[in-house]
Amino acid sequence: MSSRGQAFIVSAPAGTGKTTLVDRLTDEFPHIVRSISYTTRQPRGNEKEGQDYHFVSFQEFEHKINRGDFIEYAQVFGNFYGTEKASIEKLLEKGLDVVLVIDTQGALEIKPFFKGVYIFMGPPSMEELEKRLRERETDSHEDIELRLSWAHKEIEKAPHYDYNITNCNLEKTYVVLKSIFIAEKNKQRK
Repeated sequence: MSSRGQAFIVSAPAGTGKTTLVDRLTDEFPHIVRSISYTTRQPRGNEKEGQDYHFVSFQEFEHKINRGDFIEYAQVFGNFYGTEKASIEKLLEKGLDVVLVIDTQGALEIKPFFKGVYIFMGPPSMEELEKRLRERETDSHEDIELRLSWAHKEIEKAPHYDYNITNCNLEKTYVVLKSIFIAEKNKQRK
C-alpha cells in the first residue's frame, strides 16, 4: 500500500455493539485495523492483553501521560483509557485504515486537530440498552446504572459526529457501517 491510511473514530455507549461491529469490519477487510487502547481497568471475561486493550497499572498510565504518549485519554467509571499517538501514526503510514473506538469525551477532545471520519452509534432506546447491558452479565447493578447515566450524556453529543447510526439490528447496522467505510474510501478529496 502506497497511500496513507484513513482514521475512523467510532463512539457509542457501552452495550451498543460497537466492538462487535468494528471486529466484523476488521475481519472482512484486511486493510482496516482497530487501534488498541490502554486502560487501567482489569480484563473482563475473555479479553486478551494486546488484542482487546493494553492493560496497565495506574502508575504506568500516568507515566505515559507525562511523556505525552496519548493523542487522547479520559477517566471513565474510575479507570483511565487512552489512545497512543505513535501506534496510530505507524498504522496510518503503512496505508492501513485505523478505527479508534473511543468514548465521546475523547473523540470530541481530538476532533479539532485529528483528521478522521467521526461515527456515533446509538442504541434504539434506553430500555433496549439497559436490556443489553444486563444480558451481557459483565457489570454489577451499580455499574449498569452508571453506564446508563453516562449513555444519556454521550447520546447528547451525537450531533457533533459526521455520521449517526442507530443499532436496532446488528446485520442492518453492519451494512450501514460498512457502507460508510466504503463511501469514505472512495470519496473525492479536494
